[in-house]
Amino acid sequence: MSLFAIALLLASCNPKKEVKLIDAANFNTEIEGKQVSLYTLHNGFLTMQVTNYGGRVVSLWVPDRRGSYEDVVLGYDHIDKYLNNTDNYYLGASIGRCANRISGGKFTLNDVEYQLTKNEGENTFNGGLTGADKMVWDVVSVNDSVMQMHALFADGLDGFPGNLDVTMTYTLTSDNQFQIKYKATTDKTTLCNFSNQIFFNLKGEGNGTVLDHELTINSRYMTTINAKLIPDGKFLGVKNTPFDFREKHLVGERINTEDEQLLNAKGYNHNWIVDKSSPNAYALCASLTEPESGRQMEVWSDQVGLQFNSGNLFDGKTNGKCGKPLKYREGLAFGPQFFPDAINHKTLAPFPILEPGKEYTQLCFYKFSVQPKPRKGN
Repeated sequence: MSLFAIALLLASCNPKKEVKLIDAANFNTEIEGKQVSLYTLHNGFLTMQVTNYGGRVVSLWVPDRRGSYEDVVLGYDHIDKYLNNTDNYYLGASIGRCANRISGGKFTLNDVEYQLTKNEGENTFNGGLTGADKMVWDVVSVNDSVMQMHALFADGLDGFPGNLDVTMTYTLTSDNQFQIKYKATTDKTTLCNFSNQIFFNLKGEGNGTVLDHELTINSRYMTTINAKLIPDGKFLGVKNTPFDFREKHLVGERINTEDEQLLNAKGYNHNWIVDKSSPNAYALCASLTEPESGRQMEVWSDQVGLQFNSGNLFDGKTNGKCGKPLKYREGLAFGPQFFPDAINHKTLAPFPILEPGKEYTQLCFYKFSVQPKPRKGN
């Protein structure tokens, strides 16, 4: 057989996968009189679909080193699956007004104790019952690569004080970043700590475990948690522990170690303290590589903490967009944030407090690239 014939055969056996968009009609509905839709952003390298219900990233297509595309975020192909889901409530969503857990569902500001809605046992999780993930965000503007959304969190919603006015902007930049910007103001002193829960698999959704992804995290310390995933106000040096990702390790290399912290979370679901020169400095938080495809993602942020979740609660009972089950540890998430439950621990400053006349801002981005195939012998 000629070399040309062999090349044709290989091409036919290994076709490049192209971007396949979800039908926008699947998300066309109204919730409490507000329009929900699906929007498509692209920059020539990345293609992303977003719904204004919870600001959810529904799909994100990234090429491999062959130019073959895969959808690298976990999600659903119809709005009903988000609305009627009994599991994975926050999949792909924006999280706030106060991300992560608040112990006992209460906190004190200016000598006033606030009791919040409890939505995870005795605790408040990811903003309560009506957090950012349940909001139908108003679409302020949208073009090929930028989508700006707005939401007002009413005074007293889920027990939080203050009318919190939030603008959130998603951008696909020319250098292949998926960038998220938040701005917020309030008329009463309140808590403000936004993040997201986008689960990634650089192989593509439904294509297997993330345990063989290569991970680095730019951090020397983490905040420890109890069996209910609540921080105890202490810091742990990661040296000589399964939490040390300062050098590259496989996600699954040490995940089943008999370690109290890993047992508490059933894997990784912890906050790392990002190493940087000052609390407001902008820094590389983490880097993730899938060796076979060559896809790489860097996580950059101006936040002090980074929550890394290794997908421990996926159980395969629901199917994703491609019709395949969302299985155990087949997705992982990186959420920039203030330290969890910081408001209830004097040791976990800075605190996620926003006062009238001041503006909360946050910038994070996920930068995608494709790494060349290593040469043999290297």
